Amino acid sequence: MEMKTIIYLCGFYNLAFALFHVGFWKIFQWNADLKKLNFPNSGVMQILNVQIIWYFLSVAFLCLVFPAELLDTKLGNAFLFSCCLFWLMRTVQQFIFFRENRYPVHILTTIFIIGTILFSLPVFMKS
Repeated sequence: MEMKTIIYLCGFYNLAFALFHVGFWKIFQWNADLKKLNFPNSGVMQILNVQIIWYFLSVAFLCLVFPAELLDTKLGNAFLFSCCLFWLMRTVQQFIFFRENRYPVHILTTIFIIGTILFSLPVFMKS
């Protein structure tokens, strides 16, 4: 598979996560559950989620609009590597914060490993 295609897949991968995070208010019933937290913690949770949505959209934009630049420049490779590390760290955090043997946790862990692999391929498997 051509590496530009992998970078496009990285873009769609991040776009999917942006959409997933947009749904957090409904999926996790945040309108009710976040009221159980104190005011600052409720705000921080929502701010962090909005910021990660912005991050995912930004990464998706760069991957979908500038795949050649990401593939062919040192800065692009550094960016892809940092995204690879993002997903690797997110995978490790699954084992720290979600230590339950539950099917959804395993599915998400697998999806995060896929992100790590997707972003590492253009950096380490250049043709």
